[in-house]
Amino acid sequence: MSETIYALASAQGKAGVAVIRISGPEALATLQTLTQKPAFEPRIANLTRLFHPKSGEALDDALVLSFKAPASFTGEDVAELHIHGGLAVIDGMLEALSACAGLRFAEAGEFTRRAFANGKLDLTQVEGLADLIESETEAQRKQALRQSEGALGEIYDHWRHKLVACLAHFEAELDFSDEEIPDDLHNKVRLDVAHLQNQIRSHLKDARRGERLRNGIRLAIIGPPNAGKSSLMNALAQRDAAIVSDIAGTTRDVVEVHLNLGGYPLLVADTAGLRESTDEIEQEGVRRAEAWAQTADIKLVVLDGTEAPDFDPISLKLIDDHTIVAINKADVMKLPMPERIQGTPVLCLSVKTGQGLSALLDQLTVRVKNLCRSSADGPAPTRARHREALQRTEQALDRFLTRDHSSTMGSELEAEDLRLAARELGRITGRVDVEDLLDVIFRDFCIGK
Repeated sequence: MSETIYALASAQGKAGVAVIRISGPEALATLQTLTQKPAFEPRIANLTRLFHPKSGEALDDALVLSFKAPASFTGEDVAELHIHGGLAVIDGMLEALSACAGLRFAEAGEFTRRAFANGKLDLTQVEGLADLIESETEAQRKQALRQSEGALGEIYDHWRHKLVACLAHFEAELDFSDEEIPDDLHNKVRLDVAHLQNQIRSHLKDARRGERLRNGIRLAIIGPPNAGKSSLMNALAQRDAAIVSDIAGTTRDVVEVHLNLGGYPLLVADTAGLRESTDEIEQEGVRRAEAWAQTADIKLVVLDGTEAPDFDPISLKLIDDHTIVAINKADVMKLPMPERIQGTPVLCLSVKTGQGLSALLDQLTVRVKNLCRSSADGPAPTRARHREALQRTEQALDRFLTRDHSSTMGSELEAEDLRLAARELGRITGRVDVEDLLDVIFRDFCIGK
């Protein structure tokens, strides 16, 4: 934290403009060195020429800004150089900064990590910022922006403050055991804790919509060989993502494609045809197909319409409430198709002619939106670590509410329950005991972020 760091904050490669960020105690002095001018007024853009700190050679004409601590992204003194985005210009500017005394190149995520360390962001906001950078769909962008603005952290901080207030009562009871503490105060605390526990339980009953939206809804295309699964995958992706062949068993592994479906992320998997086989490689492909189907949010069972009514029994066993059943090859089917199979409505389609594809996309869109739908109760957990900490919080509160307060150690144990619950909530936002989490959280950030 005592060092001054710099890095390219915009994307790698040619661009009209590239942004280089400098943060730390020498940031503003470095700006003066590069511009050969006195200090600029903070937060005001200035067009100026930049010079090499040793040779004095002109490097570029740039737009520069300065930010005085703590009013900056990192909470430190910060300078930004908006230079021309040619590769030679960027390389020359980075080389010039390496020649400045007291500066070093930033590590991945180091700017954001300093923002967290200086109290500019909590951990949920850091994660929201990472998700915002990685967002690929409109729904992901909205969720990430909301989290980066602190919507999720505010909920957990509010709950933690309420627990700390409840804990204060029990600390007083332990410290001032000779004093009489009103019984109604203890009852009020129990009511507050019970109410908070109900809020956390409700928050956790979100069908993992936040995590699903962040990671993408998982759709498994499954069915017998030569039913048209790979052709359907290519039609959904609108490109040749999977190999199509009349030879049964062409698809041996799971082929995955990321799609944007109405602003929502969809991870589509084309899987090996389900059938009995003596081929070890094909057997492994079938095993992976079944494993993918078990973890998928939506299963799309594709059946061969030319085999009606004797559809593949292995595929039929996978139909459940999370399944869409599609009978392909409608253009060559001779027998009328059933309206339902095992109680599930059937879509007839032809990947070859495009018949029924719009209806399939409409069904998929509705299902994906329902799985990611927003809640009136506010933002949802977006990572497994949030959920695990909340579950431990709820368990600690449950122990508190089921303890016998009249026992000798009752107050001490109740206080410890509340202390543990507050600590778990604090770990989500980074308020307490998170050193073991930091490397994991920041490792996916790019240099310059």
